[in-house]
Amino acid sequence: MRSAQHGALTKNQELVYDALTDAKGPLSAYAILDGLREHGIRAPLQVYRALDKLLEFGLVHRLESLNSFVACSHPECDSRETMVFTICEKCGKVSELADKAIAGQLQSLADLDHFALKAATVELRGYCQACQTASTQ
Repeated sequence: MRSAQHGALTKNQELVYDALTDAKGPLSAYAILDGLREHGIRAPLQVYRALDKLLEFGLVHRLESLNSFVACSHPECDSRETMVFTICEKCGKVSELADKAIAGQLQSLADLDHFALKAATVELRGYCQACQTASTQ
């Protein structure tokens, strides 16, 4: 399914993608490396090369503020340039959201500055519903 869109993934790309898909939250490149050593991935460069391609394919996203990566949760991601993530500061849960209105507003802001917007990532930090509920009990 994911390979058909972009051609077959290499073994390393598949391993990195699967690690992110199976993760309960975002992972740093070094956390991915630690989890994949037993599969023959021994150098950070192997992970970074795989991540670069997976980013290019739209299969994973980089969370700048956390210096980590998550698997894409929207199959049509490779056609979108604006990504919005919510990041819970208590449990670390990350959710990926899509909103055409926000994309339009960011494009309008860029246009005001005569800026050719290529891509935008918005990270919203706060508390997920489960953590809000837990703190009020």
